Amino acid sequence: MKSILLMFLCMYLPVTALAEPVVITAVGDIMLSGSGERVFKKLGYDYPFDATREILKSSDIVTGNLEAPLAANGVEFTEKKFRFKTAPKAATSLKNAGFNHLTLANNHILDFGVEGLEQTLAALDAIKITHSGAGLDLSDARKASVVEVKGVKIALLSYSLTYPDEFFAGSARPGAAPGYASIYVADIRKAKESVDCVIVSFHWGGEGLESPKPYQLSVAHNAVDAGADIVLGHHPHVLQGVEYYGKGIIFYSLGNFAFGSLSRTSSQSMIARIVFDGGLKEVEIIPLNVRNSEVRFQPRPLEGRQARKAAEAVNFLSAPMGSRVTDVDGRFLVVRQND
Repeated sequence: MKSILLMFLCMYLPVTALAEPVVITAVGDIMLSGSGERVFKKLGYDYPFDATREILKSSDIVTGNLEAPLAANGVEFTEKKFRFKTAPKAATSLKNAGFNHLTLANNHILDFGVEGLEQTLAALDAIKITHSGAGLDLSDARKASVVEVKGVKIALLSYSLTYPDEFFAGSARPGAAPGYASIYVADIRKAKESVDCVIVSFHWGGEGLESPKPYQLSVAHNAVDAGADIVLGHHPHVLQGVEYYGKGIIFYSLGNFAFGSLSRTSSQSMIARIVFDGGLKEVEIIPLNVRNSEVRFQPRPLEGRQARKAAEAVNFLSAPMGSRVTDVDGRFLVVRQND
C-alpha cells in the first residue's frame, strides 16, 4: 500500500513537494595565512576549525569566502599592501571542516596571479569542493555552482565589488566576477529558472564599518528582486545587520571566520544557519569569538552572557532594517520585527 501511495505522489505531485528541509550554513572570510601562518603550519590546517566543525558538519550546504588563493607560487601582485596565499594542502582541511562550497570573488583571489587562481581551482576541484565567483574568463567566473540536496536544487553565485579592478574577470581575462547589476541580475534570473533556491554572495562594503553603505542595500535588494533567496555579504571584517526583504534574507556582513589577522576591531562574528523548506523556514545566528589574541586563530562559539551580548549587537544593527534577534531557548533566531 505504501509503495502505491509513493508512486502516486511521485506521478502527480511536484518534485519540490517531496523535498525535505535543507540546512544551509554560511560563514564570512577565511584566510589561513598572515599573522596566523606560523600557528597554522605548526598545529595544522585542521586546527582553526576544531571548535566549529560539529556545527558545520551538521549542515547540508556549508559555504564561506576563501580570502586567499590556495597556491604554492605565482606572480605576486605588489601594487597593494596586503597579499596572501595559503598552502594548497589546506583544501583538505576545509573539506574536513565541513565546507562543500567556497566563494572566490574577492580582492585577494589574484594576489599571486593567474597561476595562483589556477592552483586554487585545481585544489578545490580535486577534493570536490564546489566554488563560484572566479574563473579563467568572465563567462567562467559567472557560472553558478548548482547542487541538489534532499531533492532541492540550489544555485550558488558570488561577485566582488572591491578593488583592485584589475582582479575583475573579462572576456579573455581571468579573475573575479564583478558585481555589476547587468551581470548579477541576469545570472540570478537565469539560475532561478531551473532551481529551487538561489544563494548569492557579495564581497563589498567598507572595512571596519558596522553599517552597510547605500550601494550594498541597493545591490542586495536588486538581487532579491531578481530571485535570490539568500544574500551573504563579507569583506568589512566586522558584523553588519541582517534584513528580511521580500521573500529573501540578507546578511550584510558575516564578519571574519578563521582569519589569520590580529586586528583588534575583528572581535565578534557569526555563523548563519538557515533552514530552507520551499522558502525561508528559519534563520539562526551562532555568535563567535574571533578575537585572535584570545582564541589563537580558532573561531569559537560564544556561550551564556557573551553570546547574548553578541546577539544583542546584531539585533541593534538589524533593527533599522526591520529585523530583530530573539532568544529562543538559547538559540538566536532572526525574525521580522512584527513577528
